[in-house]
Order: sequence, then structure tokens, then C-alpha cells
Amino acid sequence: MTACPRCGEDVDPRQEYCVECGMRLSGSGPVGRTTDPGQSWMLRTLFALIIALAGGAAAVAATGDRGASLEIVIATGGFATVPTSSTLPSPPQAGAGVIVDWPAGDDGWTIALASVPQTQGRRVAVERAREARETGLPSVGILDSSRYASLHPGYWVVFTGVYASEAEATSGLEPARKAARTATVRRVVP
Repeated sequence: MTACPRCGEDVDPRQEYCVECGMRLSGSGPVGRTTDPGQSWMLRTLFALIIALAGGAAAVAATGDRGASLEIVIATGGFATVPTSSTLPSPPQAGAGVIVDWPAGDDGWTIALASVPQTQGRRVAVERAREARETGLPSVGILDSSRYASLHPGYWVVFTGVYASEAEATSGLEPARKAARTATVRRVVP
């Protein structure tokens, strides 16, 4: 088409509208764009499919097996049981410079000096407790957080003191922060 069907004015084949009368010209459109709706959506779909296939191939290539085998590790846990032998020595007193245990079945408040993930082992928690004990803190101990409902499971908690109230525990917080800057008061409920 070289002329407007309404006013007869000359038009360029790439023109969308007649400059003289403003009529939309059929078959016109931006350069490189077709007005056939059937072709337009098919081209976009084909382009998206090609991109998706290329992305999928790249993902498979990046995560290919390469002959490696997967090993599944299952951790089974439980609580250690104390032997029932009557020849066991009595536990040492708290003042003797040893690491103490939380009183069995008691709830209360304490000052948590550190929380060590159990995956690192109890040995790391024992070392932290010994370091805290050397600073002069009384009754430093370790407890298994998995045994207490008020604590997040999976940690060895290094603590100092067993208190009846939160206020009592808070009063011992300042000396504890000299041993562990991040010491916090925690409730311990079996």
C-alpha cells in the first residue's frame, strides 16, 4: 500500500498511521514486527523453549554425576546411661575445681557462658568450662540442652550457678561476663 485508503495521501509502507487523516493503516507496524497474531505468539514460545532447553542442558552439565557416589550418613543419638555399679566413686564437690552437673529433675535459672554444638564434641565444651573455672567463677558446669524443654536442643551449654529466680541469676551476670562476654541468663526446665 502506498496511499491511505481514506484520504489518498501517500504513505510509507512502514507507517502505522496516516499523517494526514490519522487512520490506522492495516498491515503496518514497527520495523521487524509482524501483525499476524498467530506468528507472534509462536515465535515468542519457540524462543522461550530454546532458552529453557539451553538452561536445562547447562544445569545438567554443571551438576553431572562424574562417577561420584553419594554417601548417606545417619546420626543416631540417645542419652548415655550411668553404670549401676556400687563401686563408683562419689562425685566431687563443686568447690574442688571440677565441672558440675545440673541438679537432676530441678528447674531454675542459670548463666549460660557458651553454647557449643554437639557436633563439635563435648571435649570443646569441657575446655570452655575449664577456662571459665580458671577465671574464678563458682560452680561451672555443662548440660545437654537436648534434655531440657526450655533450651534449644543439640548443644552443650556451659553454665555457671544454679539460681532459684531470674533476679538472682541476673545479679551474677556481671562477674560471668568477665569470663564470657556474651554470657546470658537462661531458664532451665527439665
